[in-house]
Amino acid sequence: MTKNTYNYLNKINSPVDLKAVPRKELGNVCNELRQFIIDEVAKNPGHLGSNLGVVELSVAIHYVFNTPYDRIVWDVGHQAYGHKILTGRRDQFHTNRQFKGLCGFPTPTESEYDAFGVGHSSTSISAALGMAVASLQKEETNRHVVAIIGDGAMTGGLAFEGLNNTSMDKNNLLIILNDNQMAIDPIHGGITQYLIDITTSQTYNRLRYKAYKVLKRLGLISDKGKNRIISFNNTVKAALTKQHNIFEGLNIRYFGPVDGHDIEGMVKILNDIKEFSGPKVLHCITKKGKGYEPAEKSVTEWHAPGKFCVETGERNLTAPSTPTPPLFQDVFGETLLELAKENKKIIAITPAMPSGCSMIIMQKEIPNRVFDVGIAEAHAVTFSAGLAKEGLTPFCNIYSSFLQRAYDSVIHDVALQNLPVIFCLDRAGVVGSDGATHHGIFDIAYMRCVPNMTIFSPRNEIELRNIMFTAQNFKSGPLVIRYPRGKGYINDWRQAMEEVQIAKGEMLKDGNKLAVLTIGTMAYNAQKAIELVEDQKDIKIAHYDMRFVKPLDENMLHEIGKKFKKIITIEDGVINGGFGSAILEFMSDNNYLIHVKRHGIKDTFVEHGSPEELHTMLGLDAEGIANEINNLINAK
Repeated sequence: MTKNTYNYLNKINSPVDLKAVPRKELGNVCNELRQFIIDEVAKNPGHLGSNLGVVELSVAIHYVFNTPYDRIVWDVGHQAYGHKILTGRRDQFHTNRQFKGLCGFPTPTESEYDAFGVGHSSTSISAALGMAVASLQKEETNRHVVAIIGDGAMTGGLAFEGLNNTSMDKNNLLIILNDNQMAIDPIHGGITQYLIDITTSQTYNRLRYKAYKVLKRLGLISDKGKNRIISFNNTVKAALTKQHNIFEGLNIRYFGPVDGHDIEGMVKILNDIKEFSGPKVLHCITKKGKGYEPAEKSVTEWHAPGKFCVETGERNLTAPSTPTPPLFQDVFGETLLELAKENKKIIAITPAMPSGCSMIIMQKEIPNRVFDVGIAEAHAVTFSAGLAKEGLTPFCNIYSSFLQRAYDSVIHDVALQNLPVIFCLDRAGVVGSDGATHHGIFDIAYMRCVPNMTIFSPRNEIELRNIMFTAQNFKSGPLVIRYPRGKGYINDWRQAMEEVQIAKGEMLKDGNKLAVLTIGTMAYNAQKAIELVEDQKDIKIAHYDMRFVKPLDENMLHEIGKKFKKIITIEDGVINGGFGSAILEFMSDNNYLIHVKRHGIKDTFVEHGSPEELHTMLGLDAEGIANEINNLINAK
């Protein structure tokens, strides 16, 4: 299907245009919207399966509600493509997730239709409740607020905190539960089974709602008395169906489950319930990948499939013809399995990311020692602490920016008790097109200030394997291993593993003019930069890979402090409190009169784009680092 054949979609530039479509023709809009998403994501990679599953829901919401005046808050924002396309961004959608293009997640800086910025999970109920209460406080009685939660987000603890608060405070919040029984991978746990088992009679709901409206119109019931009727009806329903309802147990009115792909039915029920006072839940059953057979059959693989052929479903169209180094996450997954086969104490934990972090490699072979705890980072950390307290060896793999959600647990449940939990921070540094919500640029700063913490950043895949080998026997407290997303640097990485000496850096190159200190994979860009500068100037520049942010290699730093008058530190994280700050503090505390130039990410959030584009923008590519080295050389 080409752009010219989108007869309905090409005429929809805002929800006002959508509302002009007759209800019986909305199915045509859904068909075109679904095909448009498929066609665009095939050429410009992004999140596919989750967005195909909410096409009808996206159309129904903007058909029924008065957006942007009515507030629509999406959860796990990678399911909001349809929402973006229907709200004036269709012609810009080819720039989605590209440098200076549309963001892959809702963000208020991009559009007034994006009511709240999202990228991490389980935030919608709390944020939308705040908006709903604010509307009542401002006496905006005609404003509707809707939270759309799903794609695994109901496994997050914050969602339950929001539900609990919703049941207590006066509000008219509508929560739409998009139930597809998936996150990126299949979701597990009690709430998932509960949603599978729940069987609420739609006829019963309709009869009760009609009875409530009649009684209220006759003046026989007040809003205050509504809860007593709900409580009585819950008792009757539980007796008849042997099924208690967690939402109505919280005095949140429940509707469903309904077919989330029945567009006319969705429009009807949203119109029916939107004026109902008090909090309410609409439970929609949807299918991730709906409407595209390959995505329906292989849901995990088609969550974010990369470029693909629409007609054949062939993926990896840009795969290189010659061998390339493996992905860091794949090296992690292969090494973890290798270690776990020899060490029965190793337990693997991840919050809903077994495929993304490649823990699925171990999960397939030793499933009883891999725990996918759902989108619950704080629980993952404290669960790991319990394992460590009992003498096991937990490898807790969490994306760097996601660990921010568990910071209290890291400090109080792990570090304070000095427990040997191994934190494997995947996606450290600049991660690319997922953007500001996913860049792992804060972990050095927020972890190095925590007592008892050891922080290591491998330069390449071999170092990653070596530190994992070392970590399994490290009992001196928590250990952080931070490594980037994407391709590594070494093809022949399956080498025998060796112990890493804690707090020991490595001199990669000697010199006499100044010293470049790097951490992690930034060593490779710095190496190229040093070559550029030395080709231009008759000098020798020293290069040190410090490897450990904490504890620092103090012996090496004393040697550097005595030998050089100028130092530049290079890091792929924020410089406020980061690696460079650690070096600056050491030199100051030890009375070395040295010019220390810190180079990294300044006090800002980083937008989306490819790592190469972002490194160039931030001056972290070879040329940018070379410029900083030259400036330091010329500084008086």
